[in-house]
Amino acid sequence: MHDSKQLNSVQRFYKDKTIFITGASGLMGKVLLEKLLYSCSELKKIIILMRPKREKSELERVAAFAKIPIFQRILKEKPSVMNKIVPVFGDITQNLLGLSDEHLEKVLESQLVFHVAASLRLEFTLKSNIIMNLAGTKNVIDIAKMMPNLQLMVHFSTGFCCPELKVLDEKIIECDDDPMDLIRCSKWMNEAAMAKLQKYVLKYQPNTYTYSKRLAEILCRNEYEKGLNICIVRPSIIIPSLYEPVVGWVDSLNGPAGLMMGAAKGVIRSMLVDSDSETEAIPLDIAVNGIILIAKIVALQERSKEIEVYNITASEKKKRKLGYVLEAAKKINFEIPAEIGLWYPDGQITTSKIAHTINVILFHWLPAYFIDFLMLCLGQKRFQGLEVLQFFTLRNWNFKSDKFKAINKQLSPEEYKMFFIDTESVPDSFENEFIRNCFLGGRLYVLKEPLETIPKARIQIRM
Repeated sequence: MHDSKQLNSVQRFYKDKTIFITGASGLMGKVLLEKLLYSCSELKKIIILMRPKREKSELERVAAFAKIPIFQRILKEKPSVMNKIVPVFGDITQNLLGLSDEHLEKVLESQLVFHVAASLRLEFTLKSNIIMNLAGTKNVIDIAKMMPNLQLMVHFSTGFCCPELKVLDEKIIECDDDPMDLIRCSKWMNEAAMAKLQKYVLKYQPNTYTYSKRLAEILCRNEYEKGLNICIVRPSIIIPSLYEPVVGWVDSLNGPAGLMMGAAKGVIRSMLVDSDSETEAIPLDIAVNGIILIAKIVALQERSKEIEVYNITASEKKKRKLGYVLEAAKKINFEIPAEIGLWYPDGQITTSKIAHTINVILFHWLPAYFIDFLMLCLGQKRFQGLEVLQFFTLRNWNFKSDKFKAINKQLSPEEYKMFFIDTESVPDSFENEFIRNCFLGGRLYVLKEPLETIPKARIQIRM
């Protein structure tokens, strides 16, 4: 145990805290769990919501984390903190999260709630995403309101919740629809009826994911006005980790990692991309560090008139044109190629829908069946169709993140290093190495291809 005087202000805030996390098995949830355990080890315990599996006990579920690469530094340096993980079994879509009386009692001990769980599937139906992302958020809020010692609930949203806006400020954007109306509809309307409703409610929203996340923000704001202490964090596109817990860590094909691996395997041959649009992205570890800091700041500050909203994205000086990033990734792909794929990895980006359509017909349809089979073999969810991503690759956004950037000024030198979020200070010379690390991370942790296979892959790609 450390003396409180030896802890920095962030560690002192989390000391002896009981924390409840939903979505701890997802990409961001796992890294959040690991970082809290590693850097804020004096916390009391972290309760994580998990879906029940009859064949595995609580101890077995916790032990499974030890097999994940990102938890290796904990196992090496402070293995006892793994005992602070307390799983409870339930379902975010159920009333009271489907918790047993025993598990509900444990959860209600929490002082902090990180609501990370969400459906990220852009192509899901309105009913599915409303149930998961909106009704699920309400279920977590209902639990949080029952906690006698709650200090703060942190709701994870997305920087793309209001895609019709070219500039997104750190505030709530109003919506014509009432979140509770959509929740009620999802309970009594079947899929066919909800599909008809979807055509009318989406309007300027490109998919049900962004729509459901926007409604969830409105729901959180409404609860804040009723007295619940809650804040909203909006990460932009999550990319592999910059430094920790493992350089280049990613274990999901959602987002840029999926595009990079799809291109590396020669499956993605063409994409509609505006090469001049700038990236709105944030490394995974930077986002998680920022959220840990935001929770401390908001929980301790005087309650503001309006709900606190933080846009989490890279510094303006670090935003790069998509064309530049994709070309750099393409070059690195030839230096450290993936194992043999379906086609030679030399896909093209274009703004011409005609050229893209021809490429899709010739090179995408059959490879699509291959990648679905590959997903099945790797135990991954199917890669989302490129058509649902094109709304984002053909547009330019500007996410204002003044509050997020201002956090650096509140940190001591030790806190600045331990909870690093200053993307502006990362040297430009590190860019190519970072892209390289992203590719290596995707190759190693997503495709499960050992680094020892790189020399053989180099020979294959030259044949």
